[in-house]
Amino acid sequence: MAYKTREWRNSMRVTVDYNYMMSTTLGDKGLKDSQLKAIKGRAEEAFNYVKANRGRDDLYMGWTELPYNQDAIVADILATAKQIRKKFKYFVVLGIGGSALGPIMAFNALCHLHYNELPPSKRKGPKFYVEDNVDPVRMAALLDVIEPEKTCFNVISKSGATSETMTQYLIISDILKNKGVDVAENMIFTTDAARGNLLKIDQTFGGRIKKYVLPDGVGGRFSELCPVGLLPAAVLGIDIKGMLAGAAYMDGLCSRPSVSKNPALACAALQYITMQEGKNINVLMPYSDNLKLMADWYCQLWAESLGKAVDYDGNVVNAGTTPVKSLGVTDQHSQVQLYIEGPFDKVITFISVDEYATPMPIPHGCEDIPDVGFLGGHTMQELIQAENKATAYALAMAGRMNYTIHMPAVNAFTLGQLMYLLELQTAYTGAMLNINTFNQPGVENGKKATFALLGKNGYEDKKREIDSAPASEDKYIV
Repeated sequence: MAYKTREWRNSMRVTVDYNYMMSTTLGDKGLKDSQLKAIKGRAEEAFNYVKANRGRDDLYMGWTELPYNQDAIVADILATAKQIRKKFKYFVVLGIGGSALGPIMAFNALCHLHYNELPPSKRKGPKFYVEDNVDPVRMAALLDVIEPEKTCFNVISKSGATSETMTQYLIISDILKNKGVDVAENMIFTTDAARGNLLKIDQTFGGRIKKYVLPDGVGGRFSELCPVGLLPAAVLGIDIKGMLAGAAYMDGLCSRPSVSKNPALACAALQYITMQEGKNINVLMPYSDNLKLMADWYCQLWAESLGKAVDYDGNVVNAGTTPVKSLGVTDQHSQVQLYIEGPFDKVITFISVDEYATPMPIPHGCEDIPDVGFLGGHTMQELIQAENKATAYALAMAGRMNYTIHMPAVNAFTLGQLMYLLELQTAYTGAMLNINTFNQPGVENGKKATFALLGKNGYEDKKREIDSAPASEDKYIV
């Protein structure tokens, strides 16, 4: 395929431009070269830590090897996807967190923006839905637009104990049984290789449910390039080999421990320095509707990885910055006023596209109205690119730090690059902060409280603890 030629790969290279972070542009509001030099050693240590621990399951760094070790899995996925497209009218992912955000992000990025509304002749696969919540209204709405007996359900949970996902499974399997459908024929499980509740459920069906493995060393938020994301993408006709090739290409671009040579390390260094300066908001603003949900995916990647109370030395650090999703041009009219004139507490990362799937010419007209007539003869691509460039410039002129990730186009190869760039950036930043980037202890207490409130066995003490908590004061209820 075309992405396998060196010339094409190089023409599709994703790059990072951080001129608008530096004092040469921003004056005293920007970073000095000396600041980058001052953290050179820390950046190299972070690079070496990630390099030395590549592929280690015990550190949840198996995601680093996903571009290279899945040939057999990819072949199986492609064959399965072909059968799904022949047999089913709908494909539904049941999951939450990375199990849902990754598949829906890739769908949004690489499929028609109104894919489900297209006639079957113009779609590459079945209608596609991702259920990532337990809002009862949402589940009812899904059941209004699908025919469960004609639907393949991909249940994604490593443990099979994720309350939200297993609730969805219980509802769907009950519906299928009541319709006389063989549940095993309409299910695919993506789960652990050797343990977990989904394997137990499969045994009740005689081991007939098709299964894919969520590898031990791959956490949910880093899972889009394993079967969690590859199967849904393949069902939709997305070039999953291209995604993995793009990730491998970016891995190669990030093979040196130099901020000036390694784009992911550069992004990490910029974020690390600005964290120390009190910039505690990290805005991701793609200028592409196809990349709108990339910001959602990134918010989990960044927040769950870096929001940690203590570092490896046991020091209370309360690390992390708050990720904010934004969309250009839409949020120029809702957020950029704050970014330009509000507190100096943000770093804005733009994602810019050099060539859109269609330029969409703007016809001439209204020549007697100068405010409108000047648009004629241009294209919507020119307009969105001009607004992107103008917003970055206006922020810089106001002393607001921003940098731009340039994508030559939005395709499977460049999306793979972008995902791997952001994953490496996150890993490097966590290493620079001396924290565990790959765990998520902060969410566990909430999970346990939920189990207790719903009467799960083994959580009686937690239920008593909740019941004995101070009652709400009426005077604080309005």
